[in-house]
Amino acid sequence: MTSTVPPAVPHATAQPPITMFGPDFPYAYDDFLAHPAGLGQIPATEHGIEVAIVGGGLSGIVTAYELMKMGLKPVVYEADQIGGRLRTVGFDGCSAAAGEEELNCELGAMRFPPSSTALQHYIDLVGLTTTPFPNPLAESTPSTVVDLKGESHYAETLDDLPPVYRQVAEAWNACLEEGADFSDMNQAMRERDVPRIREIWAKLVEKLDNQTFYGFLCDSSAFTSFRHREIFGQVGFGTGGWDTDFPNSILEILRVVYTEADDHHRGIVGGSQQLPLRLWEREPQKIVHWAPGTSLSSLHDGTPRPAVTRLHRTAGNRITVTDASGDIRSYKAVVFTAQSWMLLSKIECDDDLFPIDHWTAIERTHYMESSKLFVPVDRPFWLDKDEHTGRDVMSMTLTDRMTRGTYLLDNGPDRPAVICLSYTWCDDSLKWLPLSANERMEVMLKSLGEIYPKVDIRKHIIGNPVTVSWENEPYFMGAFKANLPGHYRYQRRLFTHFMQELLPEDKRGIFLAGDDISWTAGWAEGAIQTALNAVWGVMHHLGGGTDAANPGPGDVYDEIAPVELPED
Repeated sequence: MTSTVPPAVPHATAQPPITMFGPDFPYAYDDFLAHPAGLGQIPATEHGIEVAIVGGGLSGIVTAYELMKMGLKPVVYEADQIGGRLRTVGFDGCSAAAGEEELNCELGAMRFPPSSTALQHYIDLVGLTTTPFPNPLAESTPSTVVDLKGESHYAETLDDLPPVYRQVAEAWNACLEEGADFSDMNQAMRERDVPRIREIWAKLVEKLDNQTFYGFLCDSSAFTSFRHREIFGQVGFGTGGWDTDFPNSILEILRVVYTEADDHHRGIVGGSQQLPLRLWEREPQKIVHWAPGTSLSSLHDGTPRPAVTRLHRTAGNRITVTDASGDIRSYKAVVFTAQSWMLLSKIECDDDLFPIDHWTAIERTHYMESSKLFVPVDRPFWLDKDEHTGRDVMSMTLTDRMTRGTYLLDNGPDRPAVICLSYTWCDDSLKWLPLSANERMEVMLKSLGEIYPKVDIRKHIIGNPVTVSWENEPYFMGAFKANLPGHYRYQRRLFTHFMQELLPEDKRGIFLAGDDISWTAGWAEGAIQTALNAVWGVMHHLGGGTDAANPGPGDVYDEIAPVELPED
């Protein structure tokens, strides 16, 4: 509901910015990407060899792009469409007027924190721009309505809400200080003080791995009030309510708040799917082996390979990939970036693909459900003023009703706009699962009509609703990973899998990447960080290495390896 850190101070006296630098693996991926020496090189004898990339989401496309620049030939397999959960779609029955861009909506990732600095590298690389996202009580959000237990409160800032909401915000900040050394960790991450980050985090991982988010709140002297915990669950901080995360490990939540991943969000103008699509078409200026003008698209004749149906090991410790067309190819190296549950169901896999402990970690992965529904509207009518109160007639809305979160996406005065009528998680998402898009819309309009009885939302709708339930998407089966208490060891196995020298020789050659392999699932930054780990892993596997001036994540691994908890 509110930022967990003080507002930014004037630039002249500003502290270093907070970034997703740790806490589990404090490696500067942004510096690695920006260094003029590049990410590394492979022996000339390996130039042009094929490396399979399973999954054409952001992690897969970044992996393929960087390996192509080194002189390898990525072979991207994609079951659906390039982008993964960066999925931008238009509206049926809604045509743009002359000179206007088509309306679109973000079914997956739609808001990105400035702390995602590796992500920003690629956004800048392909020439995309960002704009502030209208989260609750954000500076760019004209107004917010908090509607709980049938009572609505209109606010432009936190101070406009009743005192209990400020009490809840203060309780959360106090809880973080008391139980998680928030200020110390935030400062250490700003300064990139690796020893301090590791010291704080090692103690917290050992202390809190068995603790739920809700248990963490209950153990805090700041959150002794059930009413405060209930309001916090419904309204939360940053982007809204967090009660759907209450059963998850508190370590997952701390990673988000330490790195300000839930604050100051920005959206990508024109849609987030442009990022992987532009990387797919991009012709790098600095490229080894390949002729100038080479792109991932040109190496694939414009289209990735179809879905992978089988992965198995063959002679010479090669990984053999069978795809939906029946094509069978063997590779020295494969990077798997799709949702890890695909390895349990959609793809036939040999048991010897991974060590048994890694299979256990994959099987224990816990995914969050998530659903959204969007409608196109004729204009940003919510900015009309109520003649009696002078307030906006409708606002960004947080509620305990079925809709939970409603976002108003403005494209400018009197221009067609978009409403995300509902954005929900977990049990709230499952409530929508049996309903069609139109059925969902009717329930949502009824709920919002109870909050805004004077507003006829329906009369402004100019096209058909668009919806998604990620748990029902056949190649995803959930929105993103969210560890439960006791899952730290499993996550560590998955994240560190790129360090293949730690594995038996007959278990090497396939690398895991993607945001659910990262420590920060659900964030594009995690997808990129694990992609860069896999790039380093493949390069190392093929006999290559980094420039001494720009060591990669594997080169410094022993100095910053994630905390290792005892197994016995």
